[in-house]
Amino acid sequence: MGKTRKSAHLAWLAAGGLALAGAVAGPAVGQTLTLAVAASPTSLDPHYHNLAPNNSLADHIFGALVEMDANTRPEPGLALSWKPISDLVWELKLRPGVKFHDGSAFTAEDIAYTLARVPTVKNSPGSFLLYTRGVTKVEVVDPLTVRLTTGAVTPLLPIDLSQVAILPHGLGPEPTSESFNALKSTIGTGPYRVTAYNSGDRVELARNDAYWGEKPHWEKVHYRMIPNDSARTSALLAGDVDFIEAVPTSDLSTLRKDKRVALAEAVSLRFAYLFFDRTRDGGGMPFVSGPDGEALAKNPLADVRVRRALSMAINRAAIVDRVMEGAAVATGQFLAKGSTSYVDDLAPPAYDPEAARKLLAEAGYPRGFRITLQGPNDRYVNDEKVIQAVGQMWTRIGLQTKVDAITWPSFIGRASKQEFSAFFVAWGVSSGEASNPLRALIHTFDASRGFGSANRARYSNPALDAVIERGMAITDDAAREVVLKQATRMAMEDVAMITLYQQKNIWGMKPDLRYVARADEATHAFAVYPAK
Repeated sequence: MGKTRKSAHLAWLAAGGLALAGAVAGPAVGQTLTLAVAASPTSLDPHYHNLAPNNSLADHIFGALVEMDANTRPEPGLALSWKPISDLVWELKLRPGVKFHDGSAFTAEDIAYTLARVPTVKNSPGSFLLYTRGVTKVEVVDPLTVRLTTGAVTPLLPIDLSQVAILPHGLGPEPTSESFNALKSTIGTGPYRVTAYNSGDRVELARNDAYWGEKPHWEKVHYRMIPNDSARTSALLAGDVDFIEAVPTSDLSTLRKDKRVALAEAVSLRFAYLFFDRTRDGGGMPFVSGPDGEALAKNPLADVRVRRALSMAINRAAIVDRVMEGAAVATGQFLAKGSTSYVDDLAPPAYDPEAARKLLAEAGYPRGFRITLQGPNDRYVNDEKVIQAVGQMWTRIGLQTKVDAITWPSFIGRASKQEFSAFFVAWGVSSGEASNPLRALIHTFDASRGFGSANRARYSNPALDAVIERGMAITDDAAREVVLKQATRMAMEDVAMITLYQQKNIWGMKPDLRYVARADEATHAFAVYPAK
């Protein structure tokens, strides 16, 4: 999820070069901040759906044992310290004096309650079990000490725990996601309380003056959802909002010269990719048929030659330059250069449409086939434009490609039910290293173990699973990185997905404000400060 509390103010002073300021304007009205985000959260239940819009909002309301700073480095949160006391046992010392929004004291009992609740959330389209599955036993030593036993060596447990919002055990057995949306169970230790929630429109937040960390500058936050890019920028320029995320790339050159706006930007941990259905074969496949519309005897997307052809047909450089207008970096893997477990010699596949045509013919599709590429039109920067560009590139190698861009809530619901054959999506690597996407996106789906929680294509490669699991059991950081690089290379060689680019995170704001640009793209009202 990624959080910065105490260090945010000092961080923007130290990294002031990230903000591009214009002339000074009047401060935001009183101590109320109105911000606009690009995508609506699907729930206020912090354990319901592991999505960036949900997690960014949850960061305001709930706390985690371990927090991540703007550069995805772990720091103390509700836990002051953590250490392994044996190969399978971690001991955490908890922060004293912390209160939940209802006034109840935060204790080790809340850790036991939260970890027990995560696997029980009903109808979760993206479970957080990925981060808790390794814990087999929770021992409450005393109110401020907890020991977590794992079934295997779990060296990244503290990083995993940074993704899990802590709830008060006073919520009782099995609080429903609906009770969170009704504000009955939306009780956390975070810097803000929720006072109103209108799904798809806005959330009203009030400062938690009993918060354990640095008090946010803003007494109230109007947290608005404006998925339309031009509408979001217009709202900022008109003064209707003070701060926006996901500045449209088409507006960047103009906004850089506009004295009414300041910008903050950072290379993202989010990569965009294409996923392909691996759950069906033959005539049962949706949105795929032969060149004349006939049912196919087998799934062409299950053939690695076809997937390689589709990847080689994509001109990533053109997408970065023309569609993303430079606000992205082409990639052939999960992570940006310089990240832990980045593979130095794993470059983006070369654009080669002629070789792509030959591969299609070799795979038995000399006349191509019909395919529909789906994706959201209001979630990621230029998402609809990207899938349109990919569709045109595929058409040039002989595929009859239809593009279907739909609203995010509808898209993610259908993608989570495996209704698509080919689709565009993006993933934020919240841990800053490759085990996160490998476990969540690439490992064979296994709900009981939390693997493949976002593997909406149901890709499966048992040999790759074994390498991923081996890497996750290595305690030595350098040795583990070697194995994660091996797993990354295997995934890319098998074209488990087609990675396209890492996007850049860009926020816009009134020039009297500053924000710490985050690699994890989280938008945090508590990290927005007056420039002075």
